[in-house]
Amino acid sequence: MGRKYKFHEHDKIYFVSFATVNWIDVFVRRIYCDIIVDSLKYCIENKGLEVYA
Repeated sequence: MGRKYKFHEHDKIYFVSFATVNWIDVFVRRIYCDIIVDSLKYCIENKGLEVYA
């Protein structure tokens, strides 16, 4: 089940949390970690995402 969140106030800080399906070992397998990191890098470089933690 996916949801598309839209953040309308771009000068605010938001806390975003995600759950994994079937408790996939996302942070154990290197390939999953690489996908997450690459996605975050893309959003930082192209969409103005700021990551604080």
